[in-house]
Amino acid sequence: MLAILRERGGLSRAQIAARSGLSRTTLSEITGDLLARGAIVVVNTDARDRAGSGRPAELLALDPRSGQFLGVDLGHTRARVAVADATHEIIASGVDEYPPGSSWPRRLTAGVDLVDRIASEQGINLAALQGIGVGVAGPYPAGGSRQDVLAAFAERFAAPVLVDNNTRFAALAEASGETEAGDVLYVRLADGIGGGLVVGGRLVSGAGGAAGEFGHVKVDPSGGICRCGKRGCLETVAAVRPVLAAAGVDDLGELAVRRDEPRVRAATDRAADALGRVLADAALILNPELIVIGGPLPFAVPEIVAGAAAVIATEMIPVGSGPLIRAARLGDDDGARGAITACFLQSPLLADYPSAVPGSRS
Repeated sequence: MLAILRERGGLSRAQIAARSGLSRTTLSEITGDLLARGAIVVVNTDARDRAGSGRPAELLALDPRSGQFLGVDLGHTRARVAVADATHEIIASGVDEYPPGSSWPRRLTAGVDLVDRIASEQGINLAALQGIGVGVAGPYPAGGSRQDVLAAFAERFAAPVLVDNNTRFAALAEASGETEAGDVLYVRLADGIGGGLVVGGRLVSGAGGAAGEFGHVKVDPSGGICRCGKRGCLETVAAVRPVLAAAGVDDLGELAVRRDEPRVRAATDRAADALGRVLADAALILNPELIVIGGPLPFAVPEIVAGAAAVIATEMIPVGSGPLIRAARLGDDDGARGAITACFLQSPLLADYPSAVPGSRS
């Protein structure tokens, strides 16, 4: 019914019934529920176009200020939220920062509170939510569990809740903007390095929820100790902090300004080379149509993308054409946008995405 109203605009109940094939009773129940929740509103009657006598029929339409889908990204240093309407357009968003190393309860509370604040300040009705996607840093929330996320959002909102890695959600957001690429490999260079795989337009989480963890592929057996406990992972070379340290600069702004200096160039070239070798191996195994490189590091130094692409091109075998390689097109809200996209994919027509956990209002 929502799809019909999205496509056709204001329609009477009889017109909706004719297009949907729903019985009068079923349609009455659905419209009653959607009106009560604010998903749809009465916009007019058909009196002007009506022939003959009889009571004018109400015309129903989507409420443009009704948030139908909610995307939340709980990162290492900030919570970001996006709200989409029934047409899948983002109608509200916001961010709340917290100190690095904040506890998991602190991050989770910040995310839920941010949703409430956005709804209040931007006049968004969340009673009509059809789905909530929550992206968390790492395969599982640090210091907590998926059940913590599910419980926190299910207690506050009566909508299905889906939880996954925030970088995988970012991969889904980047892939959803492609019209010709169904198989996409995504990597994000930030405080850590994560990634995601989209195959046939569907996000692949893997058996243990760790698909796309490119940051923990070994690139230097004698390298530094990674936070995962291994030595010489890609994250020890190409994440933001090791690159800043190797370049001898304090932040990404300084890195961008001084990126042509020899020491800085050597640090970013090393990161690009290591990244390219990891992605080339992945491309040989997975044969993606598209590789997307995102995150604040390549945004500050775009040459990292070009350098990695050159390595990938060198390492590919001469069979067919290699993958298209580009920088990410979305900004820091990519994880929240991807969480919303994942909610869309819960449609019965796309039922192979993992089932969400239904919410319950206390």
